Amino acid sequence: MDSHSQSFADRIEETLIASILGLMTLITFANVVARYGFNANILWALETTVFLFGWLVLLGASYAVKKGAHLGVDILVNMLAPKARRILGLFAVAVCIAFSFLMLKGAWDYWANFANLPGTEGRWFPLGFEEKYRDKGWYEVNDIPHPAILGWMENVFNEGEEYEKIPRLIPYFVLPLSMALMLFRFLQAGIALWSGKMDRVVASHEVEDELQQASEKLMEKN
Repeated sequence: MDSHSQSFADRIEETLIASILGLMTLITFANVVARYGFNANILWALETTVFLFGWLVLLGASYAVKKGAHLGVDILVNMLAPKARRILGLFAVAVCIAFSFLMLKGAWDYWANFANLPGTEGRWFPLGFEEKYRDKGWYEVNDIPHPAILGWMENVFNEGEEYEKIPRLIPYFVLPLSMALMLFRFLQAGIALWSGKMDRVVASHEVEDELQQASEKLMEKN
């Protein structure tokens, strides 16, 4: 992977989160202006912001893994020797990877049928794909209208029938996407632990570190 691709991979969550925050702000502002300025209402604004907020939260989980910002109690970790600390960190990240994998399976199985795709067989681990499943590509959201630019989706997911609202597969796509990103970030953390670049999965003192850095910069300016 070249440096440009690596840089993009590192900024996936940041780019999506920034875009979502911008859209939420714009839609909310437009709805307020419409309501109080023109006595009107953007009917799809509330549902859109709810879906965007869901995207924000789920993508934020993988972003927090990348930044080591999930809550953690490190009082016992700090009492251990470096070797024992690294072993405990590897065990913790292995548990997190297994958890993320199971979440990814569940997320795929829930979303797949909305995209006319098969879910996986097996209760805990995927043992293949379902041979028989119910197509749910025709399921729509409640209020968000289907834009003309997405008209191609009608032939792919709805047997050529016109969508009045956007299909649910679009907002629900964040489920497998966010879980795949979280698994990817935990795998990155595992590699960093194995190579000795870090000794724990989370850093519970990131706020103190940032305050110390800010204090040092202030002292340098003075």
